[in-house]
Amino acid sequence: MKRALLPLLLVSMALPALAQDYAEVSLADPRKEEQALTLMDSIRCVVCQGQPISGSNADLAGDMRRLIRERIAAGDDPEDVRAMLIGKYGDWVSFQPQFKTETMPLWLVPLFALFAGVILVARRLKRKGKRWVGSSH
Repeated sequence: MKRALLPLLLVSMALPALAQDYAEVSLADPRKEEQALTLMDSIRCVVCQGQPISGSNADLAGDMRRLIRERIAAGDDPEDVRAMLIGKYGDWVSFQPQFKTETMPLWLVPLFALFAGVILVARRLKRKGKRWVGSSH
């Protein structure tokens, strides 16, 4: 009986080593791998903050890459996986935030800044124009 358990124990200990680590290994299906990479490029690393998880060396980014590949390999839609990550880490994790009341500042602040910049430049140009007209020699 003990002789039969030893090989079974050794095989069960080796199984985790045989499992595919989706954090660093590509999916076998090129179409699914492309979907996974596209999604990884659009998800922000919560450790590195300004870097996508596709290029981050942080352990958490590796976990997120693994999760994305596992879900896509299981047949999940990339947008469903994105929604799951947003649900877990918040809207900030996506480089492509959705337009809703909570994310309105992400969309409106840059527009207001651009509008304010245009107004400031227009005022400066208007003042310079008046100085040049009034200073005739």
